[in-house]
Amino acid sequence: MIGFYPSFLVIVLGTLVSAESSLFGIDIDISLPEQLCGSQNIAERKEWGELERAERIDYTNAVLCLQGKPQHLPREEYPGVRNRFDDFVATHINYTLNVHLSGLFLPWHRHFLWLWEKALRDECGYSGYLPYWNWPLWSENLKASPLFDCSDSSLSGDGEHNPDEQNLSGGSITIPRGSGGGCVRCGPFKDMIVHMGPFDRNIVSLTKLPAPGFDYNPHCFNRSLNNFVSSNYDNETIVDRLLAAPNISDFQTVMDYWPARPGGVLGVHGGGHFSLGATLQDLFTSPQDPAFMLHHSMIDRTWSIWQAKDEGHRFALNGTNRILNPPDAPLVTLDMEMEFGVLDRSRSVGEVMDPTGFRYCYSYS
Repeated sequence: MIGFYPSFLVIVLGTLVSAESSLFGIDIDISLPEQLCGSQNIAERKEWGELERAERIDYTNAVLCLQGKPQHLPREEYPGVRNRFDDFVATHINYTLNVHLSGLFLPWHRHFLWLWEKALRDECGYSGYLPYWNWPLWSENLKASPLFDCSDSSLSGDGEHNPDEQNLSGGSITIPRGSGGGCVRCGPFKDMIVHMGPFDRNIVSLTKLPAPGFDYNPHCFNRSLNNFVSSNYDNETIVDRLLAAPNISDFQTVMDYWPARPGGVLGVHGGGHFSLGATLQDLFTSPQDPAFMLHHSMIDRTWSIWQAKDEGHRFALNGTNRILNPPDAPLVTLDMEMEFGVLDRSRSVGEVMDPTGFRYCYSYS
């Protein structure tokens, strides 16, 4: 028995797996019973350094594969989208003002990561799962990490030294510049060209997508490794504080603001972005840095650990569906729908709250 769908419909569709289709102009979502998630079939997402060298190369090869596949978004509407990789960048741009510094940040990015992992596996033959970047392991010396050591099994490394790169101002705190600041010239993503952005970093007054939108603006992939940021905002002490948060509101505060408000600067989330330079620092187009997915995989890992510590946390929500949680924005609920553009149909917040539910069935090492 397959729900209430008659057997002839299943025969017409010719499949006995979950599928989404259209019949006689009517959109149909046929969700067949999922195999229960258990120890025999759960996927394990591993820390980058836990992977064998060949496994790391398999991952970066799959990312390069997506960069070589045609985009799904129409070029006339999205001139900056030049390949399948860029579909994910444009989707992130499109929903940035809803899914950052808001109640949708954690659930939306969880599903975004899963769609990325699924694309690598389904479209590029990747047999592994999404790794994560465990920030504290390498926070004192990013260049020494297997992620950013410029080897062929890394995510590339620092950019060329750029004497014009400036220190960053974070309110009353000055953040020293990183060690690079120029184009990346080593590793799997050597000489990579990114196609969209950059956007203005002042997000306080944003209410709609600003210029340049989806314009085509080819420029080099930039990195500037910054041990000051990583050691101050993504160290073991702050991660422990994140995991010890008594409620979702405190969890979000440590994630987004550190020190805790008022006067918060980067938080754990911003610390990862500002550790790696201009490409990852762009709130809108940050998925153009291949480290983005591993950074957010670590964020999802901390959230899943925090959720699992107390089942009462599993479905805890706080905030609205707009950036900086303005008072007139709708509060996030489990029934609220999240949009993913060309990547997937809309999904409710409630669908994605459990990493062993929906179609996920994954854990972290």
